[in-house]
Amino acid sequence: MRLTVIGTGYVGAVHAACLADLGHEILGVDVDAERIAELAAGRPPFYEPGLGALLKRGVETGRLRFCTSPAEAARFADTHFLCVGTPPMPGSGAADLRHVEGAADTLAPHLTDGALVVGKSTVPVGTAARLAARLPGAEVAWNPEFLREGCAVRDTLCPERIVVGTVSPAAEARLREIYAPLLAAGAPFIATDPATAELAKLASNSFLATKVSFVNAMAEICDATGADVLTLARAMGADTRIGSRFLAPGLGFGGSCLPKDIRALAASAEALGLGSSVAFLREVDAINTRQRDRTVELARQLLGGGFAERNVAVLGAAFKPHSDDVRDSPALAVAETVRQAGAQVRVHDPEAVDNARAACPALQFAPDVTKTCERADLVLHLTEWPQYRDLDPAALAVVVRAPLLVDARHTLDADAWRTAGWTVRAPGRPRLG
Repeated sequence: MRLTVIGTGYVGAVHAACLADLGHEILGVDVDAERIAELAAGRPPFYEPGLGALLKRGVETGRLRFCTSPAEAARFADTHFLCVGTPPMPGSGAADLRHVEGAADTLAPHLTDGALVVGKSTVPVGTAARLAARLPGAEVAWNPEFLREGCAVRDTLCPERIVVGTVSPAAEARLREIYAPLLAAGAPFIATDPATAELAKLASNSFLATKVSFVNAMAEICDATGADVLTLARAMGADTRIGSRFLAPGLGFGGSCLPKDIRALAASAEALGLGSSVAFLREVDAINTRQRDRTVELARQLLGGGFAERNVAVLGAAFKPHSDDVRDSPALAVAETVRQAGAQVRVHDPEAVDNARAACPALQFAPDVTKTCERADLVLHLTEWPQYRDLDPAALAVVVRAPLLVDARHTLDADAWRTAGWTVRAPGRPRLG
């Protein structure tokens, strides 16, 4: 089938490359000519495992092309995926729909009757109905993305579910045809109305965020009582009604999805007069943000009360591993707070240094962990890259000025680090040395 993908940011680039890999002919459309040129050369504009190979294969086979013309997009296909961003509105946290509406308005004059416009952006309930009024002659459906940065290619090609919200049986049939290879491989297909499909992404992310904040609230209680949050999380996760996923205590979540989506759902509910129904999401957000301050305070205590004239090494800048995304990164937030408190802060990250330097130019950056830790008075482990689990604590103890470690992600072997002479602290864990 011939399909277009409108918007070639994170979601759009991944979706276009994966659809091409499923055998469709794809035309990616964006107003950013520089990004289009990069994609047309098979180069992703951001780090995402596996995406580069898919882009290159799609371009080389001719199944994947890119342009800047909405008129060409309308001539190319009659099914169009809207994959533009919905950033938060300043002040309220509500989703800013200007990009979605702008993409629809730009496409509208060129559409023929019977066209299908499929939204993938994360939007408030009712967006599809409002867009339909701007796209006469076309049907609007919603097909939310459930991508995790660092796993987006796998999440697209091996999805846990495909959710589509349509008005007509014909639109559902067309989407079933588009995803036929995935359905044949056993992917669950959930067909519903557009409003339910729009809500599915916000509800899912808000629930996951609630699990993360709940276990971090328990970590605060553990700190006050001497209990161990890791053992507590295992005990909770062993209950099949709860499950262990997203019960990882530590520095909390960041990025462009979970924080944005819980605020957007809360704002949407308030606009409907139902703010009290999701009032707890404001506390979920507050608990998550508080973990950054708690980590800074734990570091301050380990240094004896202050950061002035101290050297602090930071391991991790991206908001999560396998990504170069530093938007709302807890790691960068902690690093910048420590710097502002008077420390000299040197940061390492396997992929996110360029983005981190652009976001926080006052921080220092180093090309490897050893250089990052040279003469450090404290090491902060803030992003759980697997490379950091393989570090030799004995070798690092030789280059630091003081073997002090805060493991804010609970993924390092605390016993191994203590055996190598380090004093280790982690949120919600007893002080064992």
